[in-house]
Amino acid sequence: MSRRKSRELALQVLYQIDITHLTPQEAFTLFCQSFKMSEGLRPFSMRLIEGVCKHKEEVDSLIQNHSEHWHLDRMSVVDRNILRMGIFEIIYCQDIPPKVTINEAVELAKKYGSEDSGAFVNGILDNIHLTVYKKQTPAMSVTTDHAMPTKYDFKMIERKWQSFWEKNGVFRAKEDPSRAKYYVLEMFPYPSGKIHMGHVRNYTIGDVVARYKMMRGYNVLHPMGWDAFGMPAENAAISGGIHPAKWTMDNINYMRNQLKAMGFSYDWEREISTCDPSYYKWEQLFFIKMFEKGLVYKKKGTVNWCESCETVLANEQVSASGRCWRCESLVTQRELDQWFFKITDYTEELLEYCDKLPGWPERVLVMQRNWIGRSEGCEIHFPLENSDTYIKVFTTRQDTVFGATFLSLAPEHPFVLELSKGTPQESEVREFIEKVKREEVARRANQCTEKEGVFIGAYCINPLTNKRIPIYAANFVLMEYGTGAIMAVPAHDQRDFEFAKKYNIPIQVVVQPPGKTLNPDTMEGAYVDEGILINSGQFSGMESVKAREAIAEKLKSINMGGKEVGYKLRDWGISRQRYWGVPIPIVYCDKCGTVPVPLNDLPVLLPMDVEVTGFGGSPLANVPDFVNTTCPNCKSAAKREVETMDTFVDSSWYFARYTCPDSDKVPLDEDKIAYWMPVDQYIGGIEHAILHLLYARFFTKVLRDLGWMKWDEPFTNLLTQGMVLKDGAKMSKSKGNVVDPDEMIAKYGADTVRVFCLFASPPERDLDWTDAGVEGSHRFLNRVWRLVMDASTHISHVKSYAGDSLLEGPLRSLHRKTHQTIKKVTEDIEERFHFNTAVASLMELLNDIHTFRTEAKGDTLSLSVLREAIENLVILLSPMAPHICEELWERLGHKECIIRSPWPEFDEEAIKEETKVVVIQINGKVRAKISVNAHADDEEIKDKALSFERIKSLIQDKPIKKVFVVQKKLVNIVV
Repeated sequence: MSRRKSRELALQVLYQIDITHLTPQEAFTLFCQSFKMSEGLRPFSMRLIEGVCKHKEEVDSLIQNHSEHWHLDRMSVVDRNILRMGIFEIIYCQDIPPKVTINEAVELAKKYGSEDSGAFVNGILDNIHLTVYKKQTPAMSVTTDHAMPTKYDFKMIERKWQSFWEKNGVFRAKEDPSRAKYYVLEMFPYPSGKIHMGHVRNYTIGDVVARYKMMRGYNVLHPMGWDAFGMPAENAAISGGIHPAKWTMDNINYMRNQLKAMGFSYDWEREISTCDPSYYKWEQLFFIKMFEKGLVYKKKGTVNWCESCETVLANEQVSASGRCWRCESLVTQRELDQWFFKITDYTEELLEYCDKLPGWPERVLVMQRNWIGRSEGCEIHFPLENSDTYIKVFTTRQDTVFGATFLSLAPEHPFVLELSKGTPQESEVREFIEKVKREEVARRANQCTEKEGVFIGAYCINPLTNKRIPIYAANFVLMEYGTGAIMAVPAHDQRDFEFAKKYNIPIQVVVQPPGKTLNPDTMEGAYVDEGILINSGQFSGMESVKAREAIAEKLKSINMGGKEVGYKLRDWGISRQRYWGVPIPIVYCDKCGTVPVPLNDLPVLLPMDVEVTGFGGSPLANVPDFVNTTCPNCKSAAKREVETMDTFVDSSWYFARYTCPDSDKVPLDEDKIAYWMPVDQYIGGIEHAILHLLYARFFTKVLRDLGWMKWDEPFTNLLTQGMVLKDGAKMSKSKGNVVDPDEMIAKYGADTVRVFCLFASPPERDLDWTDAGVEGSHRFLNRVWRLVMDASTHISHVKSYAGDSLLEGPLRSLHRKTHQTIKKVTEDIEERFHFNTAVASLMELLNDIHTFRTEAKGDTLSLSVLREAIENLVILLSPMAPHICEELWERLGHKECIIRSPWPEFDEEAIKEETKVVVIQINGKVRAKISVNAHADDEEIKDKALSFERIKSLIQDKPIKKVFVVQKKLVNIVV
C-alpha cells in the first residue's frame, strides 16, 4: 500500500514537471511541502521520479514503438507518465515483479486517467514485458522492428484518424484573402436512409480532389448537406406512420455517420438541410423577389400529371418513355392552376453560355442545347375563315407551305373547344380531348403511335394559296412544343402523310427530288428531304434553301409571318400538391387578390400536425390553422397557398448557401460568397444534366440579376461519374445485386473501398463491382503497410535523399521511378482525374521499392533514397487512402499530419531515362526491339538497328532502299 501511495506521489510530481518545467528535485520538494507528504513515501517516489527523468528518451522511444495507434504527443499527460513509471520499474526495479508493476499501473490509470486508460496502459505494458523484455536488462538495446506490429488493423486506424480530424478541425474552411481558394462540391444526397455505392464513388472522387488541393496549398471548401424535402418522406408517413420530419432526421443522422466512416474531408460545421426553416426562409424570399420582378406567375395550363404521386411534373421530370421520374408511372395530362418560373426569359443566355463552359463535358452541353431546342424557322399566320383571328404556326420547312392541306392542333389548344363550340362536331371533339388526356405524353409523340384526330368543324386560310383548309385536333401534336399548332404537309411529313391517308385529306406535292417526279396517288410515304419546288407559284423552280428565305420575306411583306427563332424550352412549373416541401409564400384575399407574404413574416413554416394519406391533393389544405390567415394588406380573412415548391428549387442554390450557412440577416453574405464562388469543381451523375444542372444555371442568373450574386455560372468545371454496377447491371434490391457500404467498410475498411472505387474504372465510365477487385485493393494496402512498417526500422535514422550525392545503378533507378511517379500521379489527378492510372503507378512504385530492398546495400545513401521513395509513396497515396497514410506518416516520425504536408514536386532532371526502347520494323513489320542511349541521335539509332544481329540475319543480302527513323522511337527499314 505504501508503494502505491509512493507511485501516486511520483505521478503527481511528474505531472508538475511536465507543466512547470521545474527540476525533479524542485518539483518534489515543493509538492511535499505543500501537501505534507509522509517521510516514508519519499524514497521510492524520488527513485521513480529521478529514474523516469534520467531515462525519459529511452522510455519514450519504447512507448512510441509499442503504441500501435497513438503518437506519444497525443497521449494525455497522465497516461504518458504512468507508462513511463511502469516501464522504468519493469526494466530497472528488478526487485518488483513485472506483473505487480503492471497491475499497479493499471490501478493508477483507472483512478487518474480517462475511462479507457486502464486498458490502454495494460496493453502497452503487457506488450513490452512479453514481447521485448523477456530477459530484463538495463541496456534497453531493443530494435524498433520488434516493437512494430505487422498487422494492418484498419478498424482501429480509421477510428483514430477520423477522431483526430474531427477534434482538431482539420477540414474546417475559413475565408483567407491571402490564399487561393478552391471550392469542390459533390451533389448532395437525398436522405433516403442509407448511402449506396453510387454515393461512395461520387464522394470518394470529390474527396481525392479536395485533399489533393489542400496539399497543393489551396484554401479548400468541401461541404456536405442534405436535399431533405421530397416524396419518399411522405411515403414513409403513409406506409409506416412515421412523421416525415422524424423519418428525414433519423436518416440524416445515420447517413452522416456513414459518410464520416468513409473519412471524407467535409467541413461539417457548414452542413445544411433544405428542410430547415433557416434554409427555406431564404428560398421563400427569392420566390417573392422573383414574383415582384415578374419572373413568377400563376396560370391555368395543361400539365404533366402523375396519378400515382398525385402531383404535377415538369417536362424535365417526364422520362423519354413518358413515365414519372420518381415512381415510373405513366404520365397523363390535366388542366390545373400552376405557379411557374419564367425560365424562358433566360433562354438565349442559357444557350449562349453553353459555349462558355469549357470545363463541362460536351455530352452534358449537347443535352442542354437540345433541351433548350433553338431552331431557326418561320412563323406563319393562318387566318380563321370569316374572322380577323389567326392561328400561329412555327415551322422550319416554310418551303413546303404551298403543300399545307390542313392544320393540326394539339387537343389542349384553346382554339379546339372554342372553334368546335356549337358545331355538329362538338361532342365528338370533347370525347376525343378526354381520350387523349388519358394517354401518356411520350406515346402521343412517338412516331410509331397510330395517328388519330378529329375535324373540329372549322377552317382556316392558307396565306399563300388563299385556299380554305380544314382544322383537325390530332393526338401527335403537343402543346409543349412550338405553338401547339402544326402546318400539315402530308406529301413532305410522314406523320401528316399517315394522318391524311387515314382521314382522306388531299396530298399536294410541292418539293421534287432532283431528276424525279412524285405522284401523290402512288406515294407510299412522305418525301421529307429538300429538293426543287413545284406547284408553289412564283417560288416554283427554286431550291429548298433559297425558297425558305424568299417565302419568309414574302410572308413578312404581307404581315402573315416571317423569320422566327423557336425554342422547345418551356417555363418551369414548380407547384406540387405535396406536404413535405417548401410552402409557397402567397396569401389569397377576396379584396386584394394574390398577396405575397411580407418579408418580415418569413419563413412561412411548414406545420407539423399534418395527416399525410397520399390522396386528395395537398395535405396542407386540411390544416385549418395553416390555411386560415389574415391578408397582409387589408387585414381581412384570407387563405394561404397550400401547394409547395418543386424540390428542384431547393437544390438550385444550395451551393451558394454553403459559403455562409450561419448567415441569419441575409441569404448570401456578400464578402463570403465573393471569396468562395463559383464552385471550382462540381461532381455528380449524368442523369442530372437537364433537371438539376439547368435549373441551377437559371437560378444563378436570377440571383445575379436580383443582386445576390456577381457571376454568370455556378460551376466552372463539371465531372459526371458513371454508375456502379454489379454483375453488369445497375444495383437494385429487385435484382439482388446491392453491395452494402457498411458491410464493405466492416470487412475491408474505408480505405480499401475508396481505392477500389478509384482503381476499377475511370470516373466518367461505369464501374463494375467485383469481390476479387476489392480483395486486390485490400492486398495492395496490406503490402504498403508491411513495406513501410518493416522498412521504417532501417530508415528511421536517415533523412530523405535531397539530391546532394551522385546516384548510380539501382539508387538512380529508384530515384528516377519515384519522381516519374510523382509526375504521373500529379498529372493524373490535376489534369485528367484518371485516378485508376494514378493508383496503378503507385503499385508500380511499390514493386520497385520491394525490388530495391532486396538488391540495395544498407549504407546511408541507399537508405536515404529508400526513405525518399517510401515517403513519396505514402504522400501520393494519401488522398486516396487517407487513414492508412496518416498512420504510416506518423510511424515514419513526422509530427505534422500528412494532410498538412506539401504535395511533392518532381525533378525534371531526375525523371530523364538513361536508355530508351526503339522498335525496329522491316517493310513495316515489327521484327525486334533494341535499347539505345536516351540522347542518341538518328544516325546512332540507325547504325545500332542495322548492326543488331537479328536484323542482319533477316536482311542478309537484300538491298536496303531506305531507312526511316521516326521520332527516335521507331526504325523502319525498307528492303
